[in-house]
Amino acid sequence: MTRAIKVRHVLAVLVTTLVLAPPSARADAAPALGPFALAPSPTWTGTWEGAASGTTPALPGASIRNIVHTSVGGTAARVRISNRLGTRPLQLGAVTLALQEPGAPRSPKAVAGSMRTATFGGARTVTIPAGKDLVTDPVYLPIPADANLLVSVHTPADSGPATYHRSAIQANFVAPKGNRTAEESGTAYTTAIGNWYYVTGVDVLGTSAAGSVVALGDSITDGTGSAFSANHRWPDRLADRLKALPPNRRLGVLNAGVSGNRLLLEGRGPSALVRFDADVLSRTGVRVVIVMEGINDLKGTPEQTRTAAFEDAYRRIVSRAHARGIRVIGATLTPYGGHGAYTPAREAVRQRVNAVIRTRGLFDAVVDFDAVVRDPARPSRILPAYDPGDHLHFNDAGMKAMADRIDLAELAPWTL
Repeated sequence: MTRAIKVRHVLAVLVTTLVLAPPSARADAAPALGPFALAPSPTWTGTWEGAASGTTPALPGASIRNIVHTSVGGTAARVRISNRLGTRPLQLGAVTLALQEPGAPRSPKAVAGSMRTATFGGARTVTIPAGKDLVTDPVYLPIPADANLLVSVHTPADSGPATYHRSAIQANFVAPKGNRTAEESGTAYTTAIGNWYYVTGVDVLGTSAAGSVVALGDSITDGTGSAFSANHRWPDRLADRLKALPPNRRLGVLNAGVSGNRLLLEGRGPSALVRFDADVLSRTGVRVVIVMEGINDLKGTPEQTRTAAFEDAYRRIVSRAHARGIRVIGATLTPYGGHGAYTPAREAVRQRVNAVIRTRGLFDAVVDFDAVVRDPARPSRILPAYDPGDHLHFNDAGMKAMADRIDLAELAPWTL
């Protein structure tokens, strides 16, 4: 038998063995590959989100430097630019991405050599239709976890109302005149603002995470009460905990909190039910969503008092998530005794809604934020150590206590 025939014979035997072996045998044999096993392929994962909360007057001719914070890293990034709430086409003159100078969370200065120009289908300029989002081409730049990125956007003309995130709890900057997006020094960015303009998401390409978790909520999730430009919101604190996990259990954390948001009705921005597709289902690599919505429905105007309405809304969210294979964790509504909107009648509604969340089996799991932040002596109030003074939101200690309450095993049980 010639050498060529021998080789063909061996290959034929190998192929026949692989094809005819039962599935369990082939699976059991996989570890025998040893050093020849393939490394995980890089995938896109969401690392940051700033959900659109409304519109504000545009800044024609200006450049806006948005500072956003990553939860997981990668070898490249892509940026979501939104005109979802706009009424006219949005003209983008330039978009850039860079790393912020370390140790200066309130500075528009970039790390030298990190500035990259983003493109859209290879073009540096683009027009986004009203009501739409657009994602950049991959931007190849090593992106660390737990780092600040500078996403700079130049809008050369008046494109009408700008889609933005109102309460960023982060210093961002405006260069009033001209395309300054590629400027590393940041000296042209002379005006500080507290909003994110147009930028609503960042994805990264890598192997450091198994997907992402979305925190869907209102101002408590958005970070009101936490330190400015410090990334101490409870979703940020959750990301800090997840960093210690191995990549197969680590998740990017996407903050879909909107101050003033409501579960059932439009408040500040579309309701949670209305925005669920855009802010949760359309995000990259979502495996889990934590739902903390409803406090503004029971304390706002018009107020919602029917427990059944809350239950129905939660069921609808769970159904939509499950249809996409997404796990849903329900969060109890936290106390607000002492706040101007508090009444005993509204407190009774909160207690009934929390009972629904805890006991009806609506969710795949429950995180009891109420239990960890309430004052044991006065359960309708926040523990004083967690209260920034308004009796509704949470300071840094309260945000950390909430994040620490989350059972990490419930976020990714499929890996255990």
